[in-house]
Amino acid sequence: MSEISRLWTETKAGVRRIWVGQEAQKFKRLTIGQNLNDGLVAKAIIIMMLSSIAYLYLQPLLYMVTTMIKPLADLIDPTIKWIPRSVDWSNLKKAWFGLEYPEAFRNTLVIALFCSVFQVGVCAITGYALARLRFYGKNVAFFLVLLTFLVPPQITIIPLYTIYAQLGWLNTPFVFLIPALFGQGLRSALFIIIFRQFFSTLPKALEEAAKVDGATGFYLFARIMLPLARPAALVVFLFSFIWYWNMHYEPTMFLNNDFTPLSIKLQNLETVLLGRNFEGLITTQNPITEGTKMAGAFMIILPPLLVYMVAQRWFVESIDRTGLVE
Repeated sequence: MSEISRLWTETKAGVRRIWVGQEAQKFKRLTIGQNLNDGLVAKAIIIMMLSSIAYLYLQPLLYMVTTMIKPLADLIDPTIKWIPRSVDWSNLKKAWFGLEYPEAFRNTLVIALFCSVFQVGVCAITGYALARLRFYGKNVAFFLVLLTFLVPPQITIIPLYTIYAQLGWLNTPFVFLIPALFGQGLRSALFIIIFRQFFSTLPKALEEAAKVDGATGFYLFARIMLPLARPAALVVFLFSFIWYWNMHYEPTMFLNNDFTPLSIKLQNLETVLLGRNFEGLITTQNPITEGTKMAGAFMIILPPLLVYMVAQRWFVESIDRTGLVE
């Protein structure tokens, strides 16, 4: 009986060790994971890192939104930072009138939309030529494109101002539309490089098959190559639209009150607020204009945010396909 008891005890101890070992392995897989990023610990670390990065990016936007809805008492109260005691929508109303939002929005939309469309078309043609065609001086032309990307705009601003003044384009949208139409718009060199990179990845068999079927050069580009370049076109359009929408330096040099975009209106918003009365909102009695300025900034960035939210999925896929992440 003693031998049987000993064997039974050893068997139970062995079973317990096996069970403990299995449970330890399960706990290890649950916390650490089979691979480095599979377990709960790794996932918690990743979530904490992503949350911290998201907070860094979203903090200015959150501050803007909370500030624009604060009444005067909350703005001057140092104990209130994020959540106001009450919501005041008068800042949005004052920003609407101070920015002259409908007119300024129209001016900005004309510049951003048409320049972006022009840049997509012209930069696509130029990028296709640099990627697929063979002609004398091709490398020199690409070097000049890179050179225009490296030269700061402050160096060329005075010659451009003189040329636009002689042509009578100052204070008109032509100072942005015409250069964009001829491939000299805002950051056109970068967009040409994007299209060149994309067209270089397409197989040559497409062109050879189209030429066998009798396709000419422009037909080949317009009906075969350009539809395949939709990812690159979407990236270029969104980048161009955002940059034209937010540009500030160039409008201050070429435009005045006759044709003023939202960026210039925001710059002059505080001066306007301190000297005008918008439907009973007497701002001279309230010299603290931070809430109104935040409301104006939010109204300016809202349209690009909506555009990005609508096109986000296609935008991310397009960046992946154009090779911008490399």
